[in-house]
Amino acid sequence: MDAQGRGRADDVDPADQWVLNPRTGEYELRLSPSAPQSSVPGPRRGAPRSGDASRDAGGSTAGTARRRTAAPGREVPPQRRRRPAPEEPVPGRRGRRPEKKSKGKRALLWVGGSTAFVVLVAGVGGYVYLKHLEGNVSTTDVGSAGSSSFKKDEAFNILIIGTDKRTGEGNEGYGDKGSVGHADTNILLHVSEDRSNATALSIPRDLIVDVPDCETKQEDGTTKIISGTSNVRFNTSLGESGRDAGCTMRTVKEATGIQPDHFMMADFNAVKTLTTAVGGVDVCVEKAVDDPKSHLKLPAGESKVEGEQALAFVRTRHAFGNEGDLDRIKVQQQFLGSLMRKMSSSDTLTSPTKLVKLAEAATNALTVDKAIGNVGTLKDLALELKKVPPKNITFTTVPVIDNPAEKVKATVVVNEATGPQVFDMIRNDISFTEVKQKEKKEAAAVAARLKGEQSEPSEVRVRVMNGGAPAGSAQQELSYLQTDAGVTKSENAGNAPAEVAKTTLEYAPDQADQARALAEILGLSGAAMKPGESVTNSQGLPTMTLTLGKDFKGAGVKLDAKSIETPDLDKSTADQKQCAS
Repeated sequence: MDAQGRGRADDVDPADQWVLNPRTGEYELRLSPSAPQSSVPGPRRGAPRSGDASRDAGGSTAGTARRRTAAPGREVPPQRRRRPAPEEPVPGRRGRRPEKKSKGKRALLWVGGSTAFVVLVAGVGGYVYLKHLEGNVSTTDVGSAGSSSFKKDEAFNILIIGTDKRTGEGNEGYGDKGSVGHADTNILLHVSEDRSNATALSIPRDLIVDVPDCETKQEDGTTKIISGTSNVRFNTSLGESGRDAGCTMRTVKEATGIQPDHFMMADFNAVKTLTTAVGGVDVCVEKAVDDPKSHLKLPAGESKVEGEQALAFVRTRHAFGNEGDLDRIKVQQQFLGSLMRKMSSSDTLTSPTKLVKLAEAATNALTVDKAIGNVGTLKDLALELKKVPPKNITFTTVPVIDNPAEKVKATVVVNEATGPQVFDMIRNDISFTEVKQKEKKEAAAVAARLKGEQSEPSEVRVRVMNGGAPAGSAQQELSYLQTDAGVTKSENAGNAPAEVAKTTLEYAPDQADQARALAEILGLSGAAMKPGESVTNSQGLPTMTLTLGKDFKGAGVKLDAKSIETPDLDKSTADQKQCAS
């Protein structure tokens, strides 16, 4: 079957039949002039209004005739009679007109075969082609290791895995001979609930972790429990003893406390096919490179790499830094940022040929969990990823230190001084970039909580509790309130019964004026203000309760401030152009 689904025997390049309509901004599947034409008429005109006059004997109106007058030198086709609509849309023609014009870039998938998907929606022909793309994607049933479905209105985590499995022609020299594929390159991609930002957290393959017991689905439909191991490299969470991607997802949860919802996995061949599909990726090196092990040769400065050379660029360890895996991770992050920029460039998005090649390369390269393995969900996922501005996509790496148990340093362990805070920020959907606060249209009742009279700071009575902020935060905020803000009737109430993600202020109805005054001081939103009941303080007087959540930015820093205090991390964003060194 060809791209139109007509069952012709001759070979048709799908890219040649997708044409950009400048009026709608959409790609349309067009038949070639030599293709058989349908006898079904085009779109019907609307029926004349009942008030129209001057009808002729054939039922047409004078107004209609005037509207059909030809411009000088142009021939006007004869007017069509109204006919019944066909039962099914004609293959290759547009279906329903989109509700509104697209204002920006087409949806795409990215990150080593895990992001680049074009929404080719144009009637039956487009549907058939998308089902073809779906058939390219391999799936794995990871059971309870991930989410059972994809939800567009929530934050989500995708574990992106690059394996060292050999596939494709010319890849015999890569990876371990006979390897089933280990977790060689790993990125945990967190996309925020409001799509304002994302974090791509690289996980070193040589990170020492505990791999938990994991349940895997066998080819015959049965399940098998693969026993876990302690103090092993992260990359053994895949492939070793028959472990699948679900085992790697469980290992991420064990090591970081972050639950991956889905996974996307690709191998060496994905880098070659994706970079070739987009016509090469721009990279930069500070010094000329000639690495005999990866066969990478590049002059100093900027170059364009694709195919075999692109794979050599992301594989080399001996050309940059200390020739270790951590330096290679930095280079891979720079490469992925450049690949994302190339995929979203006008040069790619306005080329049907490149888009089709990109979609084919990405889907052929992918293995995903069953929950996102159908065409509709992949399209939805791509559209959600597309909403995140590249300047707010942060690339960083799990904070690590050399393994103290080794004399010859070969592996790393989590840096307990900074690692837990990084994991907490991702778990609690906190950005690593300065994201401007969006003006959300809250319900009228919620917004109204901030409107009205405010008490003097000296009349505000509040107790402060720590509900997930760093240790000592309640006392630090109390000192600020009493010393700098004039809220002298305040006290430290210790730790909250449970941790919370967002800071809240609970107050009784007769304390609303106090609540508004404190909200002004702290930069609280209406949603953070929780009408409820007051409690008694240490003097037996009614008081409000301020619970500091994990979004707490520091004593005296308003919660609606643009900046946030983050750990000292080596990080970059997807819009930055950098040179590997």
